[in-house]
Amino acid sequence: MTAIYDRVAYIGLGLIASSMIHAGRRAGLQRMIVGTARSAETRAIAREDGLCDLVTETAAEAVADADLVVLCVPVGAMAAVAEEIGPHLKPGCTLSDVGSVKRAVIEAVRPHLPDGVHFIPAHPLAGTEHSGPRSGFAELFDNRYTLVVPDGAVDADALDRLTRFWEGMGAHVEVMEPEHHDLVLMVTSHAPHLIAYTMVGVADDLRRVTDSEVIKYSAAGFRDFTRIAASDPTMWRDVFLNNREATMEILGRFIEELMRLQRAIRKGDGDLLFDYFTRTRAIRRSIIEAGQDTAAPDFGRGGRPGQRTGESGEGETT
Repeated sequence: MTAIYDRVAYIGLGLIASSMIHAGRRAGLQRMIVGTARSAETRAIAREDGLCDLVTETAAEAVADADLVVLCVPVGAMAAVAEEIGPHLKPGCTLSDVGSVKRAVIEAVRPHLPDGVHFIPAHPLAGTEHSGPRSGFAELFDNRYTLVVPDGAVDADALDRLTRFWEGMGAHVEVMEPEHHDLVLMVTSHAPHLIAYTMVGVADDLRRVTDSEVIKYSAAGFRDFTRIAASDPTMWRDVFLNNREATMEILGRFIEELMRLQRAIRKGDGDLLFDYFTRTRAIRRSIIEAGQDTAAPDFGRGGRPGQRTGESGEGETT
């Protein structure tokens, strides 16, 4: 495939950025790869591994003359990074991101951008519980969805190039409005993570009075909760603080559903429970039929480490 961008700069070199670099190299989508990270250790690893063609000390240096700049940092860091790089973005370049909250990112970044820069937020719905520059792999986006989330009218050519870039990395691309994105992702990703953190926290309290039996005898369901709850804490703190409205709405609905099941169990209403579980089982089947998971998950017991995909796509603090 012909390169889509001559020079791509990645700000943050964690799971998503390193996977984009590997996937882009696999397809020949980017001629020159520049990267930087807040951590000196991360920059050293990137240089040692040859992850980028050039690793810079600062974000301002990284974006110089870049055709595409991708912000792979937590939502809470977006404003500061945008303020730093804004004066150094060349006219005509495209600025994007990989954050799992969109309205907050748009409001944090846009005030710092000069005229002539095409700002097109995006969100790859792929990830693992691992982080860092060595956690990425080229196959992460294969057959996964990436949501491109422009806020209003954008340059058609810039949008087309970014779409082809993600498609070249193996992703299915769809365009979505920011507010709708934040609500959908609260249902499909953010709330499940919050519930997983809660369940593991409850189990940890229980473990203190059961001599570690919760850990020793963990079944597959709890193991999946712990995998999700192992995700980067800085990233998820920022997600919930920057998507409060959708978080509160979905949590309210979740509590209502939980109380409904609680009443059914108390009353011995087996019919309601059976119907409820049948409906939710059908949703699982639909996910498998859509090619977004397999009917035979390995529960962490085999395959490539870290290859089990989730829904979050944000950068780490590295």
